[in-house]
This record gives sequence, structure tokens and C-alpha cells, in this order.
Amino acid sequence: MSPNRRERIRALAALGRDALRRFSTLHEVATLLGEVILAFARLLRGKARYDAADTWAVVQASGAGALGVVTLVSLLIGAILAFVGAVQLLKFGAGQFVADLVSISTVREMAAVITAVVLSGRTGAAFAARIATMQGNEEIDALKTLGVSPVEFLVLPRVLALTLMMPLLYAYSCAVGLIGGWAVSVGMLDLSSTLYWTRSADALEGTHFLLGGSKSVCFGFLVAFAGCFHGLRAGRNAAAVGEATTSAVVSGIVGVIVIDAVFALCAYALDV
Repeated sequence: MSPNRRERIRALAALGRDALRRFSTLHEVATLLGEVILAFARLLRGKARYDAADTWAVVQASGAGALGVVTLVSLLIGAILAFVGAVQLLKFGAGQFVADLVSISTVREMAAVITAVVLSGRTGAAFAARIATMQGNEEIDALKTLGVSPVEFLVLPRVLALTLMMPLLYAYSCAVGLIGGWAVSVGMLDLSSTLYWTRSADALEGTHFLLGGSKSVCFGFLVAFAGCFHGLRAGRNAAAVGEATTSAVVSGIVGVIVIDAVFALCAYALDV
């Protein structure tokens, strides 16, 4: 067999192994997603087994615990949008349209996306690290031995908590982002507060909030699911915790961008 032929065979074999690994990962994702759905059905019937105190702690960490960083990031994003938009709009004598730019872009896109990215690096990584550590300490195996489903006990509370808290954080981020835009508009562009808030109210429609709110629900589920998924499939050594955390953050951020692109295409197709 010639060397070139052997190289082609090795390349095809490597490609096949990579494809099999990807299909295996996809199968694991689908399996965990199905288990989460079944666990949610058991929760609705009152048969799910979980720790109520731990669930409340997760809700608090996912919601109130994230207010500080969400406030800072949203405020700066609103200010940046106003400043960058004003640089171009003032060239045409249309500085008053800064309010329209900030309000629509914040409510439709930036508030949901930025909040999801922040929570992916903060909360999603924490979920992955916590579950990966339990995996390394064989606590997951102990739950299975006791007849407790790890999906019900660990994954379901985290997925529900972040899915429910994300829309609330999105609404808060919208308000803070508008305040950031208002501060720049009044302080640097000499716009009156009345003009800014009037134009913002006129520019915003219910479809903008519906689109942004729908994104936030999907983002919350995705970030929590990615964190729990990578935590459950982590190895049993110290390095595996860091690898699971990194994978959870990367998967969460990439997933958020992909879902946002899908929403953008759907909104364009439906003329929303």
C-alpha cells in the first residue's frame, strides 16, 4: 500500500471517529433533555424527589445573587449604545433618535443576550463546577444507590430556577439599560429627560418585549442545561472540574448566539 493511500485511510478513520464522538454527544444531550422533560412531568404530578432548601438557594443565587453584575453590564451597554449611536446620528442632526436606538436594541436584543452571556459565565459555570465536583466525589453514584434520580435532585431545580429567573433579570436589564442610555443622552447630548423617555415609550411595542422575553426563557433553559450536562459527564479527577466548567461556559455562550440568530431569522421572516 502506498504512503499516500495510508494517509488517506488514516484521515478518513480520524474523520469517522470524530463523527462517532459527535453523534455520541448528541445522543447524550437528547437523553438528558428527555430525562429533564420526564422529571418536570413528575414534578407537576407531585412525585419528583428534590431538596426544597437547595432549590431555593439555587433560585436566590440565579436571581438576586446576579443583580450586581447584571446591573453593571446593562448600565454600561445602554450607555455605550447611546454614545456610539449619537456619534453617527449627530452628523445628520438626528440626535433625538438616540432614544429610539437604545430602547429598541436593548429590549429586542442586548438585554436578553448580554444577561444570558453573563449568567453563562457566572451561574452556568457554577452549576457545572458543583455537579462535576459531586461526580468526582462519587456523590452522584451515592444518589443512584439510594434510588434518587440525579436529574430530579440536581438538574431539574437548576433548570427551572434559571428558566424562571431569566425573564425577570431580562426585564431588570431592560430598565437599567434604558437608564444608561438616558444618562448619556442627557449628560452628553443635551437631550431633555422628557424627550428621551417620550421617544422611548413611542418606539417600543409589545412585540419587542414579547421577542426579548421569549429569548430570555430559551436562554435561561439553555445556560442551565449546558452547565448541568457538562457537570454530569465530567470525569472523576480534579482537572475534570475545570474542563467541565470551561465547556459549560463555551457551550452556553455559543448556544445563546445560535439561538439569537434563529430568533432573528424568524423575526425577519414573520416581519416582527
